[in-house]
Amino acid sequence: MRVLGNILWIILGGLAIAIGWALVGLILCISIIGIPFGIQAFKMAKLALWPFGAEIVNL
Repeated sequence: MRVLGNILWIILGGLAIAIGWALVGLILCISIIGIPFGIQAFKMAKLALWPFGAEIVNL
């Protein structure tokens, strides 16, 4: 079921959201101050690409 959900998610707009987060991550990684935020944006892009079956750990 996770695979079907992920495929539907990508088709219905998840890919666009993931690309957006990845672009934000690239822009933030331009400056030294923005690198930690850029890394987190890449993590959000990964989560936006494969949301079903992913685990979120709150530290």
